[in-house]
Amino acid sequence: MRYAQGGGLTDAGRATRERIRLEAVERFGHREKNREIAAALRVSERSVERWRRAWRERGDVGVLSKGSPGRPRLGPEQMDRPERGPLAHGWADRRWTPARVKTLIGRLFHVSYTVEGTWRLLKRHGWSWQQPARRAIECDEEAVELWKKEVWPRVRAPRRRAAAESSSRTRPGSR
Repeated sequence: MRYAQGGGLTDAGRATRERIRLEAVERFGHREKNREIAAALRVSERSVERWRRAWRERGDVGVLSKGSPGRPRLGPEQMDRPERGPLAHGWADRRWTPARVKTLIGRLFHVSYTVEGTWRLLKRHGWSWQQPARRAIECDEEAVELWKKEVWPRVRAPRRRAAAESSSRTRPGSR
């Protein structure tokens, strides 16, 4: 059975495949051949061989579904850990970037994510992208507005006005 264009199976699809594998396990107990099992269950012989090997090595547990491959590897208890800030973890400023969060997850939980995977994990747990406003502590808003109204119009260069005769690149009468 080929997977859909989007990748893996849904939960219902995984449950269906698991039922087929468990039916194959019953047939293993009746000593049926791989070819017969594959034909009856409409799967490849190679899949039946793989299932039989897993069944021999680990029993019925070996053929059970392992769940979604895209499931998050960090649990809610790990995501709810108190945040101390980037400074406490050795970075020079107070910004959390996906790359820094990825590094911190690796350090604390020994789990590896890509930067994109880290961003998806953060979004899934309610984090959003934010950029802090950089404002000077000693900023005087009234003085800034006064400067914009009175000084800036005098300082900025006046716009050049294009004269009608100077805008032409050809000489008059050269046509």
